Amino acid sequence: MSQNREAQERVTAIGLARQDSGHGMHYRHVGASGLRVSAIGVGCYPFGGFLDQQASRAVVHAALDLGINYFDTANSYGIGKSEEILGAALAGRRADAVIATKFANRMADGPNDVGASRIAIVRACEASLRRLGTEYIDLYQLHWPDRRTPIEETLRALDDLVRAGKVRYIGASNLSEWELCEAHHVAREHGLSRFVSAQDFYNLLYRDIEKRMEPFCVKYGVGMTSYFPLAGGMLTNTYRRGVPLPAGTRAASSPSTATWHTDRNWNVQEQLLAFAQERGWTLAQMSLAWLLSRPAMFTVIAGADSGAQLRENVRALDIRFTPEDLLEIDRITLVDEDRTVAPVYRRLRPEKVHEFEARQLARTQHGEP
Repeated sequence: MSQNREAQERVTAIGLARQDSGHGMHYRHVGASGLRVSAIGVGCYPFGGFLDQQASRAVVHAALDLGINYFDTANSYGIGKSEEILGAALAGRRADAVIATKFANRMADGPNDVGASRIAIVRACEASLRRLGTEYIDLYQLHWPDRRTPIEETLRALDDLVRAGKVRYIGASNLSEWELCEAHHVAREHGLSRFVSAQDFYNLLYRDIEKRMEPFCVKYGVGMTSYFPLAGGMLTNTYRRGVPLPAGTRAASSPSTATWHTDRNWNVQEQLLAFAQERGWTLAQMSLAWLLSRPAMFTVIAGADSGAQLRENVRALDIRFTPEDLLEIDRITLVDEDRTVAPVYRRLRPEKVHEFEARQLARTQHGEP
């Protein structure tokens, strides 16, 4: 049955009857905006690099069939290659997808081929639209801060793109807390479109973002998502301490792999692995589910090489944490001293250490000082 015919048969007096898609996907609002996206997304960085066009298309179509609608890419991934492949894979199914792409990284040698100035943004947007083969971008994200360009100029250029219908929503990535705060208030002061999302480095091995960024996002309705949600593969149980990397894996060919494999990270990873296995979960599924338990998180965008891997990621939605589970995860992962809080407050005034209330409680319950 065609999609149009099916819709016609569901017409009621006030519109369409709601229909369960059957794939069990969950959808969340991006911050305080009206945009709704799948809780599991697809990171498109591998497209055109680790994955060729055919394999990338298979991943995109498998994702859509699972109810995944969120695809995250950037103009600089493969210097446009990822966008081209994603756009081609979505041909005929564009309306089913939410495309999130980024700008600001250098794309050519010219002085205006990088950054977040008006000229750079307009050029980058037009080029991304051509590569993606679409008339609009659902979520257009500032990839990195451009501290030489006033944020008002950046926001006005983005607001113009929204008003022109070329962009639906705008977001940011890798901004510091004060930069996101400044952007929020400049947008409010001048009546401009505001950032509805923030994409930053965040996972079970690296939780510093909870100290400053997360509280801001919760208060001001900025949706959060993360990159490296599985910590470069350390949270997938693909790699083990002291064991040679499997041939053909991304980690085996990446020069940055060694930066993840520290003693501290292995110690935490091994405890998390045991914790997950005791409950019948995979480490990767637990890690994705934990991110989705955070108060501002709207999606997780782990990369996937196949439909099977996507299906494994989606199973993270079946995990339900008890309060005790979350406290134990805090005990395992928050093992570093918070040097942003004076030691006297940590000892005598634990209520001052608001970022780590869960850790304080977890340690108390386990008999630690």
